[in-house]
Amino acid sequence: MNTYENRQKELSNEPKTWLITGVAGFIGSNLLEKLLLLNQNVIGLDNFSTGHKRNLTEVEKLVSKEQWGRFKFIEGDIRDSATCTSAVSDVDHVLHQAALGSVPRSIADPLTSNEVNISGFLNMLNAASKEKVKSFTYAASSSTYGDHPELPKVEENIGNLLSPYAVTKYVNELYAGVYAKTYGFKTIGLRYFNVFGKRQDPNGAYAAVIPKWTNAMIVGEKVTINGDGETSRDFCYIDNVVQMNILAATAPDESKNEVYNVAVGDRTTLNELYAAIKSALLTNNIKATAEPIYLDFRPGDVRHSQANIDKAVRKLGYRHSHRILEGISEAMPWYINFLINRDLD
Repeated sequence: MNTYENRQKELSNEPKTWLITGVAGFIGSNLLEKLLLLNQNVIGLDNFSTGHKRNLTEVEKLVSKEQWGRFKFIEGDIRDSATCTSAVSDVDHVLHQAALGSVPRSIADPLTSNEVNISGFLNMLNAASKEKVKSFTYAASSSTYGDHPELPKVEENIGNLLSPYAVTKYVNELYAGVYAKTYGFKTIGLRYFNVFGKRQDPNGAYAAVIPKWTNAMIVGEKVTINGDGETSRDFCYIDNVVQMNILAATAPDESKNEVYNVAVGDRTTLNELYAAIKSALLTNNIKATAEPIYLDFRPGDVRHSQANIDKAVRKLGYRHSHRILEGISEAMPWYINFLINRDLD
């Protein structure tokens, strides 16, 4: 039995109370589903700025009535400090996922990204510190590596930041470090690398690449690729992210006050990704015929990204369960069902 399996067994035997901020979002709702299936008590906080009520409805259908009864939802904004203080009351573990994601969004509106991702983060961090919760795990970002040329990316080496979003996420890490030194409140930051999976929104201007392209191929629209298609990313399936959050939240004290890469350690080009999605659709009896259109490179994007996950393996016991092809194969039926049925809020 590996570390993750042991932690799940321990939690099932001795349920804890968890707070998930951004619970109605893609990552937050997957964390909610997993924790409820482990019979945990969960408080969820969301203002539905990017999350969706349909995600909570879907989780309710996937768990038992008794498990759903363990969930309490708070509609509120992390920019309100009183809301954060109330949400962390009597909580064991905080999984802070609430944020305004997307590099392009932050370039278009840096002020709101700053308010949510920095001021909102500080409100949550401060409230959790004062409440003395057992653990505080927060969503960091691979964008923090900026223009550092090294591959694979190692946690200790970062470059010049390339977007307001990257700045906000790095400031989160700085605040976490200060709270450890000043108040003795240790946290863990998880630098996510291009997460994908079920309940990831394919709609809107800032949709992530995998659901966006899947949607385009299903409805017969052309896929647009920024650059020459040889830009590469370390795509990470949602189950790997859920695992890392649980491992981080239950980690021993000596593994805290750290940031960890959350990825697979692979590198997939956009051209390879296009081919993989096309193949997965064909396996599900959907034939995509349109060829991609190549546009200019997008401002703020890094050329290549790949994680070194040795630290997460060594200090947290992380073992990824899905590589990109396995993740796309598992997620594709959900995308197809969602996109064809248009099950929107």
